[in-house]
Amino acid sequence: MIHSGNAITVQMLSDGIAEFRFDLQGESVNKFNRATVEDFAAAIAAVKGNNDIKGLIVSSGKSSFIVGADITEFGDNFAQGEAAIAEWLGPVNSIFSSFEDLDIPKVAAINGIALGGGFELCLVCDYRVMSTAAQVGLPEVKLGIFPGFGGTVRLTRVIGIDNAVEWIATGAQKKPEAALKDGAVDAVVAPEKLQDAAIDLVKQALAGKLDWKAKRQEKLDPVKLNPLEQMMAFNSSKGVILAKANPAQYPAPKLVLDTLQASASMGRDDALKAEAQGFAKAAVTPQAGALIGLFLSDQVVKKISKKHEKNAHPVNMAAVLGAGIMGGGIAYQSAVKGTPIIMKDIGNPQLALGMKEANTLLSKQVERKKLTPAKMGETLARIRPTLSYDEFKDVDIVIEAVTENPKIKEAVLADAEKSVRENTIIASNTSTISITRLANALARPENFVGMHFFNPVHMMPLVEVIRGAKSSDEAVATTVALAQKMGKTPIVVNDCPGFLVNRVLFPYFGAFDLLLKDGADFQQIDKVMEKFGWPMGPAYLIDVVGIDTGVHGAEVMAEGFPDRMKPSYKGAIEIMYDNKRLGQKNDVGFYKYELDKKGKKAKKVDPASYELIAPMVTGEKRAFDDQEIIDRMMLALCNETVRCLEDNIVATPAEADMAMIMGIGFPPFRGGPCRYIDQTGVAEYVAKCDQYAHLGKTYEAPQMLRDMAANNKKFYG
Repeated sequence: MIHSGNAITVQMLSDGIAEFRFDLQGESVNKFNRATVEDFAAAIAAVKGNNDIKGLIVSSGKSSFIVGADITEFGDNFAQGEAAIAEWLGPVNSIFSSFEDLDIPKVAAINGIALGGGFELCLVCDYRVMSTAAQVGLPEVKLGIFPGFGGTVRLTRVIGIDNAVEWIATGAQKKPEAALKDGAVDAVVAPEKLQDAAIDLVKQALAGKLDWKAKRQEKLDPVKLNPLEQMMAFNSSKGVILAKANPAQYPAPKLVLDTLQASASMGRDDALKAEAQGFAKAAVTPQAGALIGLFLSDQVVKKISKKHEKNAHPVNMAAVLGAGIMGGGIAYQSAVKGTPIIMKDIGNPQLALGMKEANTLLSKQVERKKLTPAKMGETLARIRPTLSYDEFKDVDIVIEAVTENPKIKEAVLADAEKSVRENTIIASNTSTISITRLANALARPENFVGMHFFNPVHMMPLVEVIRGAKSSDEAVATTVALAQKMGKTPIVVNDCPGFLVNRVLFPYFGAFDLLLKDGADFQQIDKVMEKFGWPMGPAYLIDVVGIDTGVHGAEVMAEGFPDRMKPSYKGAIEIMYDNKRLGQKNDVGFYKYELDKKGKKAKKVDPASYELIAPMVTGEKRAFDDQEIIDRMMLALCNETVRCLEDNIVATPAEADMAMIMGIGFPPFRGGPCRYIDQTGVAEYVAKCDQYAHLGKTYEAPQMLRDMAANNKKFYG
């Protein structure tokens, strides 16, 4: 053994070729944490000191190659400020460069995921062989930053400006065929042939059949394009990239483009310094703080879900009651992820509708070549439509997805319970009705939970798992496990009107109604909130959700929280409902909807909306300041999120933030309501609440925030 460390071993294979193997002890994946970087330096020194080593293959002892840098260490490093961040990268880059400068050929054998710092290590090698099971990429831009271990420098020189910009500025993961086509890897082989292929490349290099020194030199020299050609390449790339990413919301893509352009004419070492300075600029942006925080919150949510596994029962067969759009979507999602599901309804036309929904979704996958017709057939075969409960004895969990009416749900749930085993879990896909109330219809309420999917089921990642007063740990855990098996992110919440997501969303709609009452223009509100980062403004959103659905939900919320969700006036949303304007459901709401050239519903301004709203306006018609609109909308939403934490509806700020991002499209680059409050400053946020407290209870700062402000506390330390 030439070197044996906590993260890396180096041992001789044969013919002067050694294996430089990453296998971080005590971790399920390889990552560049402090310990790995230190061991990397020691392993390089060991190789330098061994004259018997003529060539290296770089491999992994885990199923993935290296997943990247250890993001949990970013917080301490990034808190030091821009200059310190750039300085921190210097020694790391020196270690990477010293490996690149070893005067022997080096081949990366990429067996699995190689992302971020993991792929940057591959780029340091002279050649790269990729398994057909692997994926590579530089996804740092999704965290609001960009590669900082030489990725911008080396990839630009390996695959050219155009390709490098696309790889880095979009953060896409690349499959083997795409990586080979762009020239990022030199060969793609079957997993079992990976090591032999890597060794063979080293042997070819040692035999002089491959000019590995020339390959290395390309990465040390400036990009081989003259200034005019460089300018043309960057200008064409900028137009494409910046059209996709608003620099005000996501500054990293523009920063990386500026960095790439500045460093293209430099040699490696100067280019690495330029990369470090650009990286530091991105790292100190609030967007980077929010997006990195979002990644860490996602890890928290995954760990919490994993804790439920020990109490979960296996789910080998599921059932859904109701074959509408939701029922069909749930059946599709279960089947496409491999769990057979029975779909029951009261008539053949309803079953046909559910099967049509599943068939349509699968057909689209086939059209996009993401699924073969044979696989589509296999998936459809996992859905068994039925009119009876005859086969329900084999079902492990039943998901009720009938109309949002408590009496109908209670009757259906009671019927289903009589037809299943005593340990079968029953879940209700309800968006507002109390799980504790619905449980009263059941003989075994301990087996009953809420399982709230969001529409459209196949696209929305969140599932709220609602614990009723009598729900058992086993029922909750089994439902969490099924949601994960279906490819969803489950978040467990306690029972209350609207649960978590809708409870938080309705004060946001209430704030919208109040702004209109005070004389604001709904189009201005939409534009301001979309510029703020929401995928759609509140008027457009309620049109998409369905104004009838909104009115029904508002009634439930008003009954549950009359002090702040029961207005003393008739709002614009209710006025639209009274005038049979249901939004996209009947092509007229706040906007009217007409099919565009692609056959999609496009919103148009409808003067009739203003005529209907006019009588409710008590304030002076005026152009509201954009910040006032943002404050009034966001305070209402964020305050209710904090109240859900106060009431123990949701356990952690991380779960609350993730639920809002996945459930209602809270702007990801703002990190969720709790992180938004942190970035505003808790004391400053409370002051804003006091400024608008005259508008009602919705705007009063929750006691939790007052206590945090008094003690200089944040949600995220």
